[in-house]
Amino acid sequence: MSGGAGAVALRHAVTLGRALLAVLRPFTLALLTGSADPPPRPRSRWLMMPVPRWLAWLVPVKTFSLVQVAELVLAVELFGVTLSTAQEWNDQAALTPGDPLPVWGGFVLLTGLAAGLPMALRNRWPLAAWRVAIVLAPVAVWTNLTIGRDEGYAPYPITVGVAFLLALYSVGVRCDRRIVLGAGVVTALFLWAADGNSMPVVGGLAAVVLLFGHNVRARRNATARLIQEERRTRQAEGAQAVLEERARIARELHDVVAHHMSVIAIQAEAVPLKAAGDPTQLEAGLAEIRALSLEAITELRQVLGVLRDKDGRTDTAPQPGLDRLEELVANARNAGLAVVVRQRRPVGGLPPAVGLSAYRIVQESLSNAMRHAPGSSVTVEITRDDATLRLRVANGPGLSPAATPGAGQGLVGMRERAALLGGALDAGPARGGGYQVSAALPIEEQPIGEQPTGKAAEKREGGA
Repeated sequence: MSGGAGAVALRHAVTLGRALLAVLRPFTLALLTGSADPPPRPRSRWLMMPVPRWLAWLVPVKTFSLVQVAELVLAVELFGVTLSTAQEWNDQAALTPGDPLPVWGGFVLLTGLAAGLPMALRNRWPLAAWRVAIVLAPVAVWTNLTIGRDEGYAPYPITVGVAFLLALYSVGVRCDRRIVLGAGVVTALFLWAADGNSMPVVGGLAAVVLLFGHNVRARRNATARLIQEERRTRQAEGAQAVLEERARIARELHDVVAHHMSVIAIQAEAVPLKAAGDPTQLEAGLAEIRALSLEAITELRQVLGVLRDKDGRTDTAPQPGLDRLEELVANARNAGLAVVVRQRRPVGGLPPAVGLSAYRIVQESLSNAMRHAPGSSVTVEITRDDATLRLRVANGPGLSPAATPGAGQGLVGMRERAALLGGALDAGPARGGGYQVSAALPIEEQPIGEQPTGKAAEKREGGA
């Protein structure tokens, strides 16, 4: 029983100790262990000046800030004014019999330092400047109360008060809020101990200065975070643009290489069988393979030309469109497919992007039929109204075993092409066997980045 009570008491003691440490933490940071942010760089380059050559061997830096020079000049002025005033008071006290009695000269010097030293330190070491001020301010107050003549401003010398408030402002701007809290409480206790009557007014002024400095810090941090976020956004947008460009190039390369290589591979296999030793037919077949190879190289150069252009210009060569549909059909027929084209009305006058995408979709569909359904019958249907171009490419079962299943890159590229135009694309097995691809491409320009809805956005990629 006693052991349990002792454990409970120990836990309470540990909890109380942690709470006490948390309460004392702001004061230890403000008075002993805390540190301030480094001084900010001047916003204008006109505020930075090179060190003169005749001073270079004395000064360890090559440039100096005019702001720091101005603060050092002000620190010297405050020190000189305060020291001369305190010395004058002390001399008058020595010449006047009775009270007040003169004080030791060291206190006069410390009073001058209470005004000048915090001002000299506050730019580079603001927390050290406040610590010096909070240590020397009692000496200045005591000196002022003992020999001072500023009866209306007792017990605070004006110059010491100005330096103290400026150091307090620097703490608010450059220190963490816990340090600011500790410095504010210590300052309030000092003002209350120095003169309770003036504490509400002077304490309120010190609080305003400290809170104003902390607000400036918060706004600077918010601005820095905003700039950093904008930089990250620009980097992300740049990376996204690179990915989109890579995807576009990958689509073009896939469509060009996959289609022509499929046709060439099938032709190379079929030509020797078709020629049956006839040199004339063999030569004609090889010539056709060569023509397909040259066509593939030409289209590949058009795609790679964009990458090789140092000035970022695009290739001015005409891009393929549905006006070259007959070439696709002829190549597919030569590869063994029985292709039928059904076109209800002319499709001329299409925007270049729509024509290119339609051409690539038909090209990829025919390539898939060559690879996965050799010798099959293929139907290509093209219809158009005022707003939409519709494509349908359907193939039946192949006459020979299909090749190895593809990686699905072709269907991914076709869906991306349709999506970039604001259209939709469906692809999947057809009834009765075979495969079909259906696409709807808006002829009018769509907002960039608009995505299609419906099954095209939900279907998973498969096939070629």
